[in-house]
Amino acid sequence: MKLGMVGLPNVGKSTLFNALTNAGAESANYPFCTIEPNVGIVSVPDERLDKLAEMYHPDKFTPATLEFVDIAGLVKGASKGEGLGNKFLANIREVDAIVHVVRCFEDPNIIHVDGKIGAARDIETINLELIFSDLEVLNRRIDRAKKALKGDKSYQKEIDFLEKLIAHLEDGKSARSFPYTEDEAELIKSTPLLSNKPVIYAANLSEADFKGNIENNEQYKAVCAIAAEEHSEVLPICAQIEAEISDMDKEEKELFLSDLGLEESGLNRIIKQGYSLLGLISYLTAGQPEVRAWTITKGTKAPQAAGKIHTDFEKGFIRAEVVSFDDLMACGTMAAAKEKGLVRLEGKDYVMRDGDIVLFRFNV
Repeated sequence: MKLGMVGLPNVGKSTLFNALTNAGAESANYPFCTIEPNVGIVSVPDERLDKLAEMYHPDKFTPATLEFVDIAGLVKGASKGEGLGNKFLANIREVDAIVHVVRCFEDPNIIHVDGKIGAARDIETINLELIFSDLEVLNRRIDRAKKALKGDKSYQKEIDFLEKLIAHLEDGKSARSFPYTEDEAELIKSTPLLSNKPVIYAANLSEADFKGNIENNEQYKAVCAIAAEEHSEVLPICAQIEAEISDMDKEEKELFLSDLGLEESGLNRIIKQGYSLLGLISYLTAGQPEVRAWTITKGTKAPQAAGKIHTDFEKGFIRAEVVSFDDLMACGTMAAAKEKGLVRLEGKDYVMRDGDIVLFRFNV
């Protein structure tokens, strides 16, 4: 999973990126501090893997990973090449989902590019640049469809849909808030639109507000209203707190979070929301050589899941031996799970479930 972190300059984006990834991206109080995107790869925490490692004592332990890309701060006019616009838009095309960092805190010592904070305005600035870029793409596509219509009347359906979508974007609404039919969703798959990418709005709050005044923060409420309208997620977060805990050991971190009434760090919360937004799950492989998590989309069938390990596994797929994580833990050993009939033999049509522990049988 690849998440692109975007936001106007000086909203705390690079501070949050550093805290989440410990990748050491430069963070400073001036626009365009981030020019080339910084990339940080983090392990996806999964307690199931820890328990399997205790059971198998493997030589190798491999969690799933998540890639964060800290993309250059954007300004008005980016879709026309202002600031670092073209580079910014190209970087967004490469990510699976967007973490849009929105400033919801006052601080006279940190410059805002528009002179004062305004979460709704800031979100609109970035969303409009993505929309303008999408309109260029869609207008080119509708021109091609109209030319093709002269020889093939079936293109009329596509043209009607594109006209509706273009009108929606021209109203300043993102493509992800468009009410697609099943056929329309299929039609637009071949045209990856920037404003159609799933979004998590990371509402960056002051330490005081985050600790006990979130619901009274007007900027945060504005973010929630926008997210609700376009079916996006909101993550209240304090980049400063995340920066403080990023260097703590596990026990210190848990104690600090507990004092705040939190069970998880911002990183864990972003990962969970990212998985949910993108419809991702993990299946597990376990044994003495290696305990490992593999990320797949919900609805993936066994042969395609096997192909994540190696293409030969998919080509020569025979069957999958599957046991749920909970059943294995309840039994204590794989042998005991087999004795109780909890290890199933599944064929090519089996749809994988989150937490399946699998051994693939194949022949090539």
